[in-house]
Amino acid sequence: MDINMSLVGQMITFAVLVWFSMKFVFPALNGALDERAKRIADGLAAADQGKASMEIAAKQSAQALATARDEAATLVSDAEKRAQLVAEEIKANAKAEAERIVANAKAEADQQITQAREALRAQVADLAVKGAEQILKREVTASAHADLLNRLATEL
Repeated sequence: MDINMSLVGQMITFAVLVWFSMKFVFPALNGALDERAKRIADGLAAADQGKASMEIAAKQSAQALATARDEAATLVSDAEKRAQLVAEEIKANAKAEAERIVANAKAEADQQITQAREALRAQVADLAVKGAEQILKREVTASAHADLLNRLATEL
């Protein structure tokens, strides 16, 4: 094989191309690749940090939710207790009011009974006086006595 001038020229051209590529092209490509690798690494680090932050936030939200549920349960329990106390107080007031109304009704009924008895006594006394008056005015015979009783019965 003969080494001719074209092979030497090609070798020199190749060497210049390699030197030019090493001096100007590869550093720019390596810089772009390094920058891209750095951005990817930063993105992965940010994703890991975001994932850790999300886990922390999830734990905090679960804790806050549990606290809120406990507080809500406490509030509901207190409200139920207050409602029971109010219901018992209302029942006690209603019972006392009912007892007062019944006592007033009994007192009024007793008063009306007493008034009715007094009125009845007065009427009986009047009738007795009228009957005695009519008996004393007339002679007592069987027919007069029956007639007098009939008249008194109709007046009653």
